[in-house]
Amino acid sequence: MTVVIDNTKHDEVRRPDGTTIRYTASGPADGPTIALIHGWGCDRHDFDAITGFLPRHLRVLAVDLAEHGDSRSTREVWTMEEFARDVAAVLEAESVGSCVVVGHSLGGAVALETARLLPDVVTRVVELEALHYLSLFPAQDKDQAEALLRPFREDFAGAMRGMVEAGSLPSTDPALVDKYTTKMGAVRQPAGLHALEALLHWDMDATLDAITQPITLFAVREIITQEAIDRYGDRIRIELVDLGSHHFHAESPEATAGLLADVMSE
Repeated sequence: MTVVIDNTKHDEVRRPDGTTIRYTASGPADGPTIALIHGWGCDRHDFDAITGFLPRHLRVLAVDLAEHGDSRSTREVWTMEEFARDVAAVLEAESVGSCVVVGHSLGGAVALETARLLPDVVTRVVELEALHYLSLFPAQDKDQAEALLRPFREDFAGAMRGMVEAGSLPSTDPALVDKYTTKMGAVRQPAGLHALEALLHWDMDATLDAITQPITLFAVREIITQEAIDRYGDRIRIELVDLGSHHFHAESPEATAGLLADVMSE
């Protein structure tokens, strides 16, 4: 059902396996399009503030991935590729012929897969605090994946707090840590754990080899490691930022919107 509130369209697209993907669309229908993909356990509303600061001539799409936010699904396949098909379905529903895809955290993996799936539609990929976490993104072997997943199976709330704190800085507002710990801890199961497991087994290097679109990564200076820069700096344009923590787009929405606007103008 389509609903328009304050010039923002709230809509949905149906996919197989009981999947309904909900999204918002704002800006002129014929404007340059930017698609925003949230991270694991989050939703499209993470980008609400950013959208308000983006240039008015842009067409902005913000998507809830399956079993996140308002989207629902009974499917059994929880891969980055299948999440990319969620995004592709929205782009098709909106008749998008060309767009820049932006992904935060897990959404960064989904953004790359969307670029691989739609090479004639996605012109550029922008990553917000994604891809450079070497304990998550390059495909992990069975033992490594199990070591990371075990704490989530045994104490999900505690493991979630540890994950959020690991992406925070000493200066991060404790209220923001609490907010995202609670929000991400409420991710619907079993989809939440399945998605995390799929991320650990996702072959990021193979996807990077398969796509030709330019990739820009905005990474928090105090979080990214030199090892990650050395490993991916020749394939990804890495821009270091000092705008907050792993969720810097929520801490500094106006500055983040400025970064995205600059990319869109290139």
